[in-house]
Amino acid sequence: MISILLSASVSTLVSLFGTRYLIIFFQTRGQGQPILGKDDHGPEHHMAKQGTPTMGGLAIVIAAFLGWLIAHVREDLPFARQSMIVWVGVLFMALMGFLDDYIKVRKRHNRGIFWKQKNYITMAASFAVAWWLVVGTGISETISVTRSDLGVEVPTIVWILFSGGIIWATTNAVNVTDGLDGLAAGSALMGFGAFVIIAYLKFRNVDLYPAVVNPLDMGVFAAAFAGGCLGFLWWNAAPARIFMGDVGALAIGTALAFMALTLNTQLLIVLLCAINVMEAGSVAIQMIVFKASGRKKRLFRMSPIHHHFELVGWPETTVIIRFWLIAAISVGLALGIFIADFSTLSAA
Repeated sequence: MISILLSASVSTLVSLFGTRYLIIFFQTRGQGQPILGKDDHGPEHHMAKQGTPTMGGLAIVIAAFLGWLIAHVREDLPFARQSMIVWVGVLFMALMGFLDDYIKVRKRHNRGIFWKQKNYITMAASFAVAWWLVVGTGISETISVTRSDLGVEVPTIVWILFSGGIIWATTNAVNVTDGLDGLAAGSALMGFGAFVIIAYLKFRNVDLYPAVVNPLDMGVFAAAFAGGCLGFLWWNAAPARIFMGDVGALAIGTALAFMALTLNTQLLIVLLCAINVMEAGSVAIQMIVFKASGRKKRLFRMSPIHHHFELVGWPETTVIIRFWLIAAISVGLALGIFIADFSTLSAA
């Protein structure tokens, strides 16, 4: 527990002060987020935010890494191969996001050179890291909600494809969610907090969850990202002083997916990341309706769905807080399911 608290505390402080530094750094250089306007079918009502510093996700990633790293100064928490693989995946996705953010800022247009190719690259990376987890660790090859012995064991190739799909989908879902001040960071904070609880319970009851590899290390990892999101949210809450950018969104989405995979809670991520599922789902539904109607009709006024509610007349802060409430209810339900199963398992 001390390692988890140390990780969260360090990452929160580093993120809090690191984000402030990034705001000053980008402001003095006149580098800010370009916003898609009417010509690009973007949220024209957000044009007032143009020029706000971006790439604040750098502070989240660096803070999370330092928090996780410093927590390992304790002798009872060795570096695990699984965590190393997870960090390679997170840092690669963060690098892809950083390149896209950098190009957007330099071109002063909200479509970087990777806006199409990025999907294919991140998809390939997702499957590659899922394969690496299988061959490099003793991770359970089951698809489950709360634990492997209640899940469905599948062939290795199926698990790789399924897990790679989760990584890619969650990464892009968080990226889609990052459209309102504090929405992505706040909802991710709740998800990471829940994973800390799940990881710690599995660590303290390793005899009940023998298939989970290094649950304490993954709890420290989740605490580090929770702290990173918390410190960043101080500056990102509406009205945002800085945006996280793709560098933060892609890293957070990847980290959430890895938590679900390594803790054998792959299907529970639907509730733990319910807002992200809703946001990404609204984009998919909008595209299906638009193409099915011969490019004449749209189900929502604008997607992702948070823009729809803004255009309906909800103030931005109202949308954010109500979406946070939905996220909190969903995360609470997910924890309830896990704890109910844990109680049943403990009593057996």
